[in-house]
Amino acid sequence: MKKWIFILVFIVMLGWSIIGWAHIEEKSLDEEVNTGSAIYPDIEVDESNQSDDVGLEIGDVAPDFELETHDGDTVRLSDFRGERVFLNFWATWCPPCREEIPDLQKLYDNHDVVILAVNMTGTEGDPEGIDAFIEEFEMTFPVLMDRDNKVMTQYRVQAFPTTYLIDSEGVTHFIAPGALNYDFMVQELEKMD
Repeated sequence: MKKWIFILVFIVMLGWSIIGWAHIEEKSLDEEVNTGSAIYPDIEVDESNQSDDVGLEIGDVAPDFELETHDGDTVRLSDFRGERVFLNFWATWCPPCREEIPDLQKLYDNHDVVILAVNMTGTEGDPEGIDAFIEEFEMTFPVLMDRDNKVMTQYRVQAFPTTYLIDSEGVTHFIAPGALNYDFMVQELEKMD
């Protein structure tokens, strides 16, 4: 019985991912940036402080943003220039996110890397549950609160979790839609300056 439940969950998640990626293909990426996104058309993305080489492709400078942390501090992605950054988009309701968080914590504890865990707070049914989640998973890296999904939209997050690996120059080295395991995280981290 457990096997069938696992297979059913896997098929549903695969179908959800395929539908999400098919939706991206339908919209031009330029149109999506200019209008926010098809999912949140009323959110406009401010890219006025971005240079020409800023983008969401591997080799582009990752778009800057500013968010408040779970602890109430304000951080900008650009604050971490000179350091390798794992920019991870996650939510408490996301089973693959729950599986990935312990590996992110292990990476943070054992390697010289900045992890910015952007909680997609605007998608949370119970934002108060975020505190319990952080405590349960003993998350010690910065948890940023994307309350209006602006950064999620800016980075065109369609799969949960999604991770952008950003090198010390602020350039996107790797993009991973879906959960990563610890060994793969270490492998990609070692490829970055």
